[in-house]
Amino acid sequence: MAGGQGLLTSVTSSPETGTSAPGSRRSWRPGRGSLVLPPLLFVALLLLAPIVFITLFSVGLRSNVPGTDVAFSLDNWKSLLFSDSSPFRARFLYSMKVALVVSLVSTVAAYPLAYFLSFVARKRRYTLLLLLLAPFFTSYLLRVLAWQIMLNDRGVVTSAIWAIGLKPNGEPVPWLIYSTFSVSLVLFYSWVPFVALPIFAVLENMDHRLLEAAQDLGASRWSTFWRVTFPLSLPGVIAGFIFVLIPTTGEFIAPLLVGGPNNQLFGNSIQAFFGSSSNWNYGSVLAMTLIFTVVVLMLVFGRFLNTDLRTASRRDDA
Repeated sequence: MAGGQGLLTSVTSSPETGTSAPGSRRSWRPGRGSLVLPPLLFVALLLLAPIVFITLFSVGLRSNVPGTDVAFSLDNWKSLLFSDSSPFRARFLYSMKVALVVSLVSTVAAYPLAYFLSFVARKRRYTLLLLLLAPFFTSYLLRVLAWQIMLNDRGVVTSAIWAIGLKPNGEPVPWLIYSTFSVSLVLFYSWVPFVALPIFAVLENMDHRLLEAAQDLGASRWSTFWRVTFPLSLPGVIAGFIFVLIPTTGEFIAPLLVGGPNNQLFGNSIQAFFGSSSNWNYGSVLAMTLIFTVVVLMLVFGRFLNTDLRTASRRDDA
């Protein structure tokens, strides 16, 4: 009985201790979720608010021209989606094709690079990784301008083609500059090292004892790679693919400098409407189309990033 009274005394506190007895009303205290509220408000202000304004422009509820009457209208959306005379649907499809090709080629090229850094370079891997990323400490614009100088009609690449006799001296190479090839090449150069980073991170953190176990069980190196290494590295591969696909869909600097007027991407059209044109309403329609595309891509590929390969392995074993 005395012990029960002592326990009751310890639970039921006095006003001096500041704790409340069971069943009494507790004072409100901020929970852990309240710590997330300031950054959420900050993100909403900087990211969601501009999207809201662009949405209003796209449906005609706002205008950048003072004195213009505003009213809800879907005419710009109908012009983009259903009009046969709209040139922007074809440009959107062209941009997506370039983005998909660049993303796929960059991922395929980055995988051997990440594999070399993780399994071959050993102690020198971080030094080589730093050397790989060193050129990207400079401005992206300067690097694109450097490619423009190298690829022009009298640049380094053209001079080398003349020197080895692939083209007569003084004859330009039409596909080398202001073409789909030049745009894809510059984008490929810009993204390969960054695509290699998530793949390298996954390979670096992989349990190498699994590879040793596969070889002990008689698997060849090729079989070990395809049945153990590659499946476990898929989250990094998909992350790298998304890493280059998402920003490439809205790219406009590289096409502007090395693509010429006939190889502009969808991002150049958006930039033109907000920069050199006063029709922000139609530019907002193009921008919202790109935002919808990015969201859909994130939803499609995001489910693969959440896949737990270990769970699938345990299910197969069962």
